[in-house]
Amino acid sequence: MTDLPITHRGVVYPWHCDHMGHMNVMYYVGKFDEATWHLLASIGLTATYLRENDRAMVAVRQEFEYKRELVAGDLIVIRSGILEMRDKVIRFFHEMSKDETGELAATAILTGVHLDATARKSTPFPAEIIARGRAMITEKK
Repeated sequence: MTDLPITHRGVVYPWHCDHMGHMNVMYYVGKFDEATWHLLASIGLTATYLRENDRAMVAVRQEFEYKRELVAGDLIVIRSGILEMRDKVIRFFHEMSKDETGELAATAILTGVHLDATARKSTPFPAEIIARGRAMITEKK
């Protein structure tokens, strides 16, 4: 889905690869995590917002699908979208592709919860963040 915003660009380095010669799953997850923070920042959930408002985001569900191998030297691009924005919960996805060919390499669907960092309990998003998130909702194909 090339109309989705780009939330990460990167490269597969040799140290990302396992004994089978392809990028190990822990690095897919790490790259998806970096993309997550860019997506969240685009709706106002920045590190500054979290620190200044004593808030946090926690992942409560993650689903990954690995479609194609990535090897050292591959350039990657991650595009992301929001599936659902509720009072305290956001559900979103990432699509990781080989930049050179556009081939889909992996996908992730994640669910995050907005927390009061002191009470360690879920708390509603501010109205403006909900509005920005809902404005970005897209269907995953």
